[in-house]
Amino acid sequence: MNDRIFIHVDMNAFFAAIEQRDFPKLSGMPVAVTNGKHGSCIITSSYEARAFGVKTGMKLSEGKKICPRLIQRASRPNIYTEVSTNIMNILQTITPDIQIYSVDEAFLEVTNCMRIYKNIEKIVYKIKDLIYSSENLKCSIGVSYSKSLAKFASKFDKPNGITFITRKNCHQYLDNAPVDKLCGVSKGISSFLNMHGVYKCSDMKKIPISILSNRFGNIGKKIWLMANGNDFEGLTLDPVHPKSLGHGKVLMPNTKNRYLIKKTFLKMAVKLSRRLRNSSYESNKFMVNIKIKAGWVQKKIKLAQPTCDQSIIYNICKLYLDMFDKNIGIYQVQVTAINPTYKNIQADLFSKGVRHNDFLSTVDNINRRFGQDTIRPARLKPDPYDSPDVIAPAWRPDGHRKSV
Repeated sequence: MNDRIFIHVDMNAFFAAIEQRDFPKLSGMPVAVTNGKHGSCIITSSYEARAFGVKTGMKLSEGKKICPRLIQRASRPNIYTEVSTNIMNILQTITPDIQIYSVDEAFLEVTNCMRIYKNIEKIVYKIKDLIYSSENLKCSIGVSYSKSLAKFASKFDKPNGITFITRKNCHQYLDNAPVDKLCGVSKGISSFLNMHGVYKCSDMKKIPISILSNRFGNIGKKIWLMANGNDFEGLTLDPVHPKSLGHGKVLMPNTKNRYLIKKTFLKMAVKLSRRLRNSSYESNKFMVNIKIKAGWVQKKIKLAQPTCDQSIIYNICKLYLDMFDKNIGIYQVQVTAINPTYKNIQADLFSKGVRHNDFLSTVDNINRRFGQDTIRPARLKPDPYDSPDVIAPAWRPDGHRKSV
């Protein structure tokens, strides 16, 4: 039986590359993208900045110390998701077997397409040409007989490279690679492996698979197989029906300003209600999470009737917040709809909320046509010090995960 063929497409310094593309004066310059003009943390940086040691997650002030000419750019998430959507649409013309992994990554399985394409190299160069001609952006590509090895391969020749890992050469790439370079190996797992004498992938042969599977379950088993070049996991498709939908926001550390916290909860409630309506969902179970210095605290609320009304969702958040001492600092907030169900198409004629639902639908239609926040609650008027929306790791171009 012939091996399956997986391709991993990884856009190079995606956000920074889009900034350099859209603003030609930035071409060849060290660029750092932050969450808004007042953002202090670097989301990503251009390869020119990386050459100085600038890294994702680094403080902007740190980055400017090691790279004095570093140029800060405020993130533009709506632009990034628009470009990503175009790229993912291009990839779907190559094969229907695709798993969108994040805003700048995707897996393709072309096993069933080889009768058409004949040559895997032709597919790879076609992908690069289509993306570059459409979006003027470069990508790195990894090709292998397993999904995890394809992702591993795409890291080897960045930026703009192509790497093929086959059964014949897999140990050439794997054996001396640090185990923490494998997808899914966190600091905790890496430390556990180090305790057992495993520092590079070839060391994994020293321990039985049961040690990792007993400690970390299926993830541990998968990591052992990956290190030995034997992971055969296929594409993972997004669930048709979500188990939950939620939105959260990180606040300034130890925030005690109740107006600001309520404003943030209102914004999350508006985003969640809009997302529920856009996907034709509603829910009667909500979970409100608040992060304080000691950690997360949460409360589940069950309503008599399911809803996607932002005012009801906001009141749930507000009632829970009012239970907290005003001297307690808050670090992060989140509101989640649990087990959402499809909205009842047959409206209740005697419900007081029928006209209000019509109003919300009208607002949604206007915002879809003229911009997401053309109509919004007065409290959410633009503030230059508000941090902009961010792209969630679970973002997808379509369906219930399409949300910024």
